Amino acid sequence: MSVGDTVETRSELRKKIMTILYQINVYDQNKIEYDVNEVIKQICEIENEFVKDIVYGVITYKNDIDEKANKYLNKWTISRLGFTDQAILRIGIYELLYTDTPKIVAINEAIELAKLYSDDDVRKMINGVLDKIYHEVN
Repeated sequence: MSVGDTVETRSELRKKIMTILYQINVYDQNKIEYDVNEVIKQICEIENEFVKDIVYGVITYKNDIDEKANKYLNKWTISRLGFTDQAILRIGIYELLYTDTPKIVAINEAIELAKLYSDDDVRKMINGVLDKIYHEVN
């Protein structure tokens, strides 16, 4: 590493992952073809395994993640949330179920993103869903 190189924290990387998943959602909704690696490159200047792992993991398990979210979204579905909120919730659920990220860290990181990008009601909804999943898997 040379002077001027920066190492991004995982919290900063999660913001980029959220943006990537948001963009992919826009492409999917508008039936626009895309290459996942190209979307990642547009957001991340340097290749990062953490980013790739989460993005590809969320894409791979999207149906299972959405099913889990819908189970706990009281009279709602994940598709009714805004794209940013969907991305945050999917990242949180993916990290809870499919990674070795400590469960509390996965929840806290999702809540921190929701504090920045979601309104209060949605933040509470995301928190509630992740809390229920946490108690289900522990």
